[in-house]
Amino acid sequence: MSKRDKYHTNIREALEDDDWEITDDPYILRVTDEQNKAKSFFVDLGAEKLIAAKKDESKIAVEIKTFEGSSLINDYHRALGQYMDYLAGLELQEPDRELYLAVSN
Repeated sequence: MSKRDKYHTNIREALEDDDWEITDDPYILRVTDEQNKAKSFFVDLGAEKLIAAKKDESKIAVEIKTFEGSSLINDYHRALGQYMDYLAGLELQEPDRELYLAVSN
């Protein structure tokens, strides 16, 4: 599992302030490749929110990135690659959960 990003706590608190229940910190994606080898990905947060008007439950996963490395382009490509991996994993594990990428200014 990797180190938490600088704004992890801020993002978590913002979600909680918006009535999201943090269910996973981190949210773990478990996928199996073509050779039946298990792989785990760690998305920063998993959260759920009950929408009272619809009586429906929304689920999200949030990956947090700060883009404070030595190269903005490298940080961007790394974040995009992780996002795409997580999106594919969610499609298999929990397709009703939406994936978000939280980035710093």
